[in-house]
Amino acid sequence: MSYVKGLRCRECGGETPVAPLHVCETCFGPLEVVYDYPAIRRVLTHELIASRPRNLWRYRELLPIEGEPQVGLHSGFTPLVRAERLGAALGVRELWVKDDSVNHPTFSYKDRVVSVAISKAIEFGFDTVSCASTGNLANSVSAHAARAGLSCYIFIPDDLEQGKVIGSTIYGPRVIAIRGNYDDVNRLCSEIADKYGWAFVNINVRPYYTEGAKTY
Repeated sequence: MSYVKGLRCRECGGETPVAPLHVCETCFGPLEVVYDYPAIRRVLTHELIASRPRNLWRYRELLPIEGEPQVGLHSGFTPLVRAERLGAALGVRELWVKDDSVNHPTFSYKDRVVSVAISKAIEFGFDTVSCASTGNLANSVSAHAARAGLSCYIFIPDDLEQGKVIGSTIYGPRVIAIRGNYDDVNRLCSEIADKYGWAFVNINVRPYYTEGAKTY
């Protein structure tokens, strides 16, 4: 069951139904997901969360997915590591650091947001996912697409270091190098998203993508 009420513009406050959109059609402001928090409060408890598998979907009432997630079953619930020397240097009595370098499947914090974005793209019926990236996002989108059996296109600046490119290609996406910087790549992807109807995790699926970040 989903507790999502729709999307709301952060600039003008206008509301729209759930859809693969990232900007307001009235003022072009960014859209964010709106939840029925009173309904969530009636069903979600600390005990229920603690009883669930140790991944980000233990918070599923607070995420924008309607059914069972298709990817991300091993994303999230990364450990807190005590940073004693850093804490001492900063004058902090007790300092803990969230270690997302052990996230799955690509050992990056991006796995959280991509798990939610790809799951939502599947619900929308997309069969092709994509992104503009300079590294970690490309790796995560490629891995999740491979796991879900989706076609995947990765757009990168043409001067991106080979090590980052190889990290994505092992999952079998189509990688397109664009002459220019990241902003140039992202601008092109915005045009492609409208033309081909693909799910770009950081463009037309972005409102759902950003929801994954709150699972820390």
